[in-house]
Amino acid sequence: MTGTLDGLLDGEPAVVTAGVERLASALVDQGVAVTPVDWSPPAEGTAEALAVIAADPRVPDANRTAVDRLLSARPHLVGVTTARAALGLEDGAFLHAGPPLEWSDASGPMRGALIGALLYEGLAADADEAVRMAERGDLALSPCHHHRTVGPMAGVVSPSMPLFELRDDTSGGTSYCTLNEGLGKVLRYGAYGAEVIDRLRWMERVLAPLLGAAVERHGPMDIRATVAQALQMGDEGHNRNRAGTSLFLREIVGDLVECEWPTGDIADAVRFVNGNDHFFLNLVMPAAKAAADAARDVPGSTMIVAMARNGTEFGIQTAGTGDRWFTAPAGVPDGLYLGGFGPEDANPDIGDSTITETAGIGGFAMAAAPAIVKFIGGQVADALRHTQAMYEITLAENPAYQIPILDFRGTPTGIDVTKVVRTGIVPVVNTGIAGIEAGTGQVGAGLVTPPMACFAAAVRAFAEPRYRSGERPRAPHAAGPERP
Repeated sequence: MTGTLDGLLDGEPAVVTAGVERLASALVDQGVAVTPVDWSPPAEGTAEALAVIAADPRVPDANRTAVDRLLSARPHLVGVTTARAALGLEDGAFLHAGPPLEWSDASGPMRGALIGALLYEGLAADADEAVRMAERGDLALSPCHHHRTVGPMAGVVSPSMPLFELRDDTSGGTSYCTLNEGLGKVLRYGAYGAEVIDRLRWMERVLAPLLGAAVERHGPMDIRATVAQALQMGDEGHNRNRAGTSLFLREIVGDLVECEWPTGDIADAVRFVNGNDHFFLNLVMPAAKAAADAARDVPGSTMIVAMARNGTEFGIQTAGTGDRWFTAPAGVPDGLYLGGFGPEDANPDIGDSTITETAGIGGFAMAAAPAIVKFIGGQVADALRHTQAMYEITLAENPAYQIPILDFRGTPTGIDVTKVVRTGIVPVVNTGIAGIEAGTGQVGAGLVTPPMACFAAAVRAFAEPRYRSGERPRAPHAAGPERP
């Protein structure tokens, strides 16, 4: 033989198999060394759209623009306000986590949180009256994401609820989130008993104005810097925020004690924050929201700017498709359950907290938080593996958020829907698990697999003429979801 075939059969063959397990097994049985490649075809119905995207000269520059905006954000805590004051929320209006939702489609924990919000606002005398109001259509429901806001789990926000206010020093954008109630029987997990309502009213009456006064004394607080430090101390920013909460309290406590408030109230506030390891989550989330919102409305960009779940559906939005939601049924998390609960008690995935993964932390930074496996299940090696897999579907590494065990490599940041569809690797999400029945509260925590159908639908959208022509996406937050 001559040319490029010279020597082809002079030595042992090198065999590479891709997706052909039977062939690989047969060769191994015959003593042949095989190098398997983990490969699968792109999601069904996306090949043509992927080809269109690959041929679009705008896409690389658009993605660089979007991810640079995400990485450049510098969100600061600037105050504590209310939904009525900041968002213009009126009586009877409620925000919720995830893509758009009606009461008729709401899951148990979402209904429970809305019942609790009606009781908290004094609009219903009891749960039965709250349900009747909802069934009559007396509630005006809207996603938190449509109002520069994010809410953990059910994410319900009512007019009187206090909100953290963050401002991105780079883009000038603002974002909001409620204050964290703690774990167990809390409103965001769908509980609405008297202890839940009493706690919310104490937070409105004492905790929020006291924190607001302390933040005013302190001045803007750099939340990105705190998250970066917390990652060095074993947090991942979603289900482990022990270090972040401690850092926040350490920075604010001097200003708290100097506020002209009764010492008993100050002591209660400090004990509440100190006893709630998840308190900092409600600052991480709006920080991630501010960063992701800065990257919106970049024509041609295939980067995801929102992932969210409402307990019924999982939805995503991208920088290049404006306000459009791409949704599919939410899956049930797999994880560890609290005593007496099991998988049969679990509601499908719920919450806006996947904004952390959208911004490159949370499940994407699990390698920085090996202790997270004690909360969500699995082994330390799983945490490392999950983070390393996310580099395959992202556009950049975040130099501000570094992972010590990976030689201080930046976290994988900027999810590209085309990479998700091409590789078959979906974003890893760690999450709390809400009870399926309204009023139950939290039943566990674990990992959830987002539905590939969301990402495939987003990819197909890029082949539509309006996006191929370079037309600017519609104004943000104007439309409902699109299902595959």
